[in-house]
Amino acid sequence: MAVCAGLTPVTTARAEGHGPEPLPLERLFDNRAVSDDASPGEADFDGAGGSLSAQDLDAAGWTPGRGLGVDGARLTWARSAGRGFDNVTADGQRVRVSGRGDALAFLVAGTGGDATGSGVVRYADGSRSSYTLTAPDWRTGPLATKSVALAHRNTPDGQLAEKTRLFVVSVPVRTGRSIASVELPRTQGAALHVFALSVRAPSRGWTGTWSASPAGYTVVGPWADRTVRLVVHTSAGGPRVRIRLENTFASAPVRIGSASVAVQGAGAEARRTPVPLRFRGASGTQLPAGAQVFSDPVDFDVPAAANLLVSFHLPEPVAAAPVHSQAIQLGYVSGPGDHAAEAAGSAYTSTIAYWPLLTGVDVGGGPGSVVLLGDSITDGVKSTQDANHRWPDVLAGRLLGQSKVPRYGVLNQGISANKVVTDRYPGDGISTDTGGVSALHRLDRDVLAQTSARTVVVFQGINDLRWGATAEQVGTGLREIVRRAHARGLKVIGATITPCEGEALCPAAVDAERVAVNTYLRGPDAPFDGLADFDAVVRDPARPARMLPAYDSGDHLHPGDTGLKALADSVDLRMLVP
Repeated sequence: MAVCAGLTPVTTARAEGHGPEPLPLERLFDNRAVSDDASPGEADFDGAGGSLSAQDLDAAGWTPGRGLGVDGARLTWARSAGRGFDNVTADGQRVRVSGRGDALAFLVAGTGGDATGSGVVRYADGSRSSYTLTAPDWRTGPLATKSVALAHRNTPDGQLAEKTRLFVVSVPVRTGRSIASVELPRTQGAALHVFALSVRAPSRGWTGTWSASPAGYTVVGPWADRTVRLVVHTSAGGPRVRIRLENTFASAPVRIGSASVAVQGAGAEARRTPVPLRFRGASGTQLPAGAQVFSDPVDFDVPAAANLLVSFHLPEPVAAAPVHSQAIQLGYVSGPGDHAAEAAGSAYTSTIAYWPLLTGVDVGGGPGSVVLLGDSITDGVKSTQDANHRWPDVLAGRLLGQSKVPRYGVLNQGISANKVVTDRYPGDGISTDTGGVSALHRLDRDVLAQTSARTVVVFQGINDLRWGATAEQVGTGLREIVRRAHARGLKVIGATITPCEGEALCPAAVDAERVAVNTYLRGPDAPFDGLADFDAVVRDPARPARMLPAYDSGDHLHPGDTGLKALADSVDLRMLVP
């Protein structure tokens, strides 16, 4: 690897047997990954003259020195990108890092293949913990987990039309302990490059009340100088509010001109004048490709179990966006102009049936949130539109109506057609497939990084089985979800897979695999901390391979409103307490 003069004291101190003093990451930079398209030979990221395009990065909104929100962490893209050293090749260097949180977030990429190594976190109280970090290769790593993909690879001989990519990878730390420094991993073979590093701070004082998972990247509109007004249903209430917008899977930034929140009256009409939202003090913001942004906290009395209107103006053309495709709820799009501040709904002249860009609403205070990781049954497919009859909504209502356990917020992270171990949406580019990346690939974003998550309920697997996976493969995936969630301190509740005899992709062979998964989940070796036996709730005792007709929506796979209520009513609320 290339070594700059500033690293000499670190190397010398290590050779003498004394640990080097930790330094800010930027002072350890020893490699240049980014080149100007006009001078592609000025950088050598991979040891063979390859590099990232500065112009591609700028076009994605990754401008030098830009703060980027990714998976609940805030990382800073190198100020020196395109001009000098912009990353460090990990080799045991000690980095000065401070803060408390549940994870460290690394902006990384491997060269020469996927790069894996172990490092050490040192805490202010003198204790330490180890971690293992894998940086996927910048040219071949999975697009499903990338933070940004760029269109080109620069070489000394010119630019090639070949995707390059960067990744944000998080590793657990000891929650509540103040971090003093981080020792970067040492690797063998492939090189592990670190561009940025930060502590993912806890969401103190906030409870997630609503969420939706980015399920794909699809054609929208096109919208230019239009206002989108989305309807979302709260679980917990609170005296303050903030929203989360995400540009997941994108290759270009999106400009938000203004935004507001209000309680819904009828249709697109607000009950009262919407409350304006700000972003770091400004009325609008830019969402870089692959990044997220939270609005500033604002005093606003958010009712529990109520519909909110979240509106945002898009002043510049938007032809594609990350979406959650199955809103089971109408949203609204205006004619020309910024109508976010208007209570009247008359400017909203068209409707949509999906949620673009908006992925979360948080309320001040509260006990934290329960995250429901699932597929179309959790998503609410086949429930009544605009009625909030998804089983997560019913569960939220049960929590609100009792006082024996905390009244947690309920975050619905179901995606229709989603699988545990296989991606439906490939993770990059415009696609009509909105089945999302796999539960394993979206776990950090959709569960571990969710606001004040305390417990996760995992109800998935039928789509894997319907498309040819084995019970063993599903079980392996579920165990990995539990392992990673436990490492972050979450309680994990499992759910048995419900029957689907009569549906086209549920023949007897698939049902045998389903029964095998459920037998494992009910057995002594099950990985979960508790079990919701949804199969036992909805199956027909006379024909256990099928759903009770009273619970069947009619397609033999999805429960209708009555069946979804039965699922929610069967959950022992005490299991949700960590």
